[in-house]
Amino acid sequence: MGPFKKILTIENEVDALLLQKTLDERKIPFVLKSYYDSALDGLFQLQKGWGYIEAPAEYEDEILQIYNDILT
Repeated sequence: MGPFKKILTIENEVDALLLQKTLDERKIPFVLKSYYDSALDGLFQLQKGWGYIEAPAEYEDEILQIYNDILT
């Protein structure tokens, strides 16, 4: 397992929670990070999306496929 890299930006919290649940079930290592900042009252989320996911590069294709399945 290599170093973690940013895989994709997630647009909303519902998609983030669904992706998190699926990755946990498949035992895929990941870190889910929100762009929310209480000092700026979520300003970054309006500009950049809800947040993003980081994972080892070897899981990138699988994570992208899972996320596309969630969106459809």
